[in-house]
Amino acid sequence: MSLFATPAKTTGAPGRAASVPAPAASSASKRARFHTLAVEEVRPLTEDSVEVTFTVPAELAEDYAHLPGQYVALRTTLDGTEVRRSYSLCRAPEHRSPAQVAAGLPTRLSVAVKRDEGGLFSTWAQTALHPGFEIDVMSPQGTFTSALSDLDRRHVVGIAAGSGITPLMALAHTVLTRSDTSRFTLLYTNRSTLDVMFLEDLADLKDRYPTRLTLHHVLSREQRTAPVLSGRIDEEKLRTILRVLIDPADVDEWFLCGPLSLVDLCRTVLGDVGVPKEHVRFELFTTGDEPKHAARPVTVRAGEKTIRIEVNLDGVSSTVESPVDARESVLNAALRVRPDAPFACAGGVCGTCRARVIEGSVTMTENYALEPDELERGYVLTCQSHPTSDRVVVDYDV
Repeated sequence: MSLFATPAKTTGAPGRAASVPAPAASSASKRARFHTLAVEEVRPLTEDSVEVTFTVPAELAEDYAHLPGQYVALRTTLDGTEVRRSYSLCRAPEHRSPAQVAAGLPTRLSVAVKRDEGGLFSTWAQTALHPGFEIDVMSPQGTFTSALSDLDRRHVVGIAAGSGITPLMALAHTVLTRSDTSRFTLLYTNRSTLDVMFLEDLADLKDRYPTRLTLHHVLSREQRTAPVLSGRIDEEKLRTILRVLIDPADVDEWFLCGPLSLVDLCRTVLGDVGVPKEHVRFELFTTGDEPKHAARPVTVRAGEKTIRIEVNLDGVSSTVESPVDARESVLNAALRVRPDAPFACAGGVCGTCRARVIEGSVTMTENYALEPDELERGYVLTCQSHPTSDRVVVDYDV
């Protein structure tokens, strides 16, 4: 997934899923932390995208245990400015045998980075990132993963656009390898064949599972033999695809990953044809906005009215005063006293800055990551939360 700018996920990695219980996994509930990892390989995928693989030392293997569909945030300094971007993990979790664990062998972690026009980080990744370079990588996060406990005879469908294929690569591989009777169908839209990321990898996966993997490539600027697979996916085309290529009644779980316009279209049409919303999981790789900066300078002047914000993080409570007139976010204020407060996209998409309001109240500007049940339990995205009470207490540890 490209940059999370990661609906009321999400780019980059990171997103929102339907209102179903999150799958159990150690990485699903861990608080995000950065560790410095070395780049092992940078592999070209297309003219404007690369796969970046990191070496994970054995002692950090547990920290980077993850579920297919999760994402990591990358942090580095470019031109004297800290830059953070979130990207989905494109490889299924590695299986480690007892012998490998005992031998202390390292594991690997891979993300795909597609160059955004004018994108600082993505351009640097294409032109300057190389093996041996060290970069801060956050431990895996996200709920864009399967809720199915049993994959036998299950049919999973993924709909992706461009770099939205990234998490679906890991999901498809996992669905097909963990059961001999499972099926995966991928509807993947790009401008042309040259823009298809993981083209060879998808072909290899099709060769391995010819009867259980179905691929439908839709190209908006390249004519294909079947008219339904040519041109941009709009409502009419999607309804045709669901009528002649993919029977919604035969699908157990849906995964949508792409721009907001495509995700919204798919959710609407799937709902219209009777697909229960709890069977649809989605994540955005961009909302169409420019990348956000988490912190902006705020100065508290003597005598001005302030809001008291208390932050619980790693068992330590910190307090900061936020000027009422500044109308700053909880995250912006928290970073003044806790620079280790977790965040990635700062755009309400990835969910990395998630915390629970213990006291007081806030209002959120955007929410592309939290589920209704999380909102009911008091969880907020601190990057989008603005206090509406004189005192607010948020807890990142809950």
